[in-house]
Amino acid sequence: MDKEFSKKDLNDFLEKMNNMMSKPDAKAMDEARKHLDAIAKPLDGLGKFEHILVKVAGITGSPRIDLSSKKVLVLCSDNGIVEEGISQSGQDVTKAVAISLSKGNSSVCRMAGAVGASVTPVDMGIACDETPDGVVSKVMADDLTEEVFSKDIDDKLILTYSRRGSRNFMKEPAMTDTEVIHAINIGRLLVKEEVSKGTKLIATGEMGIGNTTTSSAVAAMLLGKRAEETAGRGAGLDNAGLVHKIEIINAAIDKYKGESDAPFKALATFGGYDIAGMAGIFLGGAIYRVPVVIDGLISATAALVAECLFPGVRDFMIPSHIGKEPAMKEILKKLALDPVICADLALGEGTGAVMLFPLLDQVLAVYNGNTTFDDISVGQYHRF
Repeated sequence: MDKEFSKKDLNDFLEKMNNMMSKPDAKAMDEARKHLDAIAKPLDGLGKFEHILVKVAGITGSPRIDLSSKKVLVLCSDNGIVEEGISQSGQDVTKAVAISLSKGNSSVCRMAGAVGASVTPVDMGIACDETPDGVVSKVMADDLTEEVFSKDIDDKLILTYSRRGSRNFMKEPAMTDTEVIHAINIGRLLVKEEVSKGTKLIATGEMGIGNTTTSSAVAAMLLGKRAEETAGRGAGLDNAGLVHKIEIINAAIDKYKGESDAPFKALATFGGYDIAGMAGIFLGGAIYRVPVVIDGLISATAALVAECLFPGVRDFMIPSHIGKEPAMKEILKKLALDPVICADLALGEGTGAVMLFPLLDQVLAVYNGNTTFDDISVGQYHRF
């Protein structure tokens, strides 16, 4: 691939995507609040879930909330930084889990099946010879055509985009600007496709050995932190492994200091195709008016990237849980999002996001059941 987007092309892309975004429907949100207050329960009796339902009404543009069709998009990709020994597992695990996802055997598939949701694994750049059967491929051919690089970024970019694994950011930036743009756009188009199928709620999932390192590095840059404050044990590093991981991230931050401070450059320098693709999924939520659920650290980092690049996209995000990795709390605070599950989850794949699904179904049973105070012959509560 020898053609790259120029700085003007990048700015044109970001401007076009920002212009495509919508805003929450204030009228629908107000009607949802009134509906909740008219239900036979104490005011705000469902706590944070009432705020979520009002938010969903604003996202979809209707107080008639329907979350019956739920999808988990699991973006799978490998990360070159694994060369630095920052994980106890090799890249072969990414392919193995992708195969498990395709067969419906992975943790998130089991959990999604239990609540009537479906899972789609997506190859965003797995380090293997070919995409496993049952996994949607978005891996790029070596010869991108001029049509793909049209400055009018459009749905032609549903064509494949990425290489098989990002680069080692200790040696060079993980992704080129062009690869990042394509990954973001692929995420957006995945949402567009899901909405066309009738999907009402999307959860973000990921699989990729080394991606707690890439996300911790990106988060450190966007939050103005050192790795000590953002990096955790990932899939189970011991003390020495964690120290090494922190040293690698800090060394890379120092290496690129002044070159990767801007959000897009931070993503390109330290991130992965999974993070960039999920940023596009969050963008797609704001364009196609569908709520998108944040999972753990990698997903939350993508959400932060998306908000930095496309201000206002957080209004279309639903936080699920406060994960175990150190950066989670700071990211959600920066996004002003308040999760409802606190269970020290660290499984990945979108499992934490899926755990929110049945909780939403339960509160929707109250919301859509519409038992009023008149139904039970009790006077309605009033706000003062």
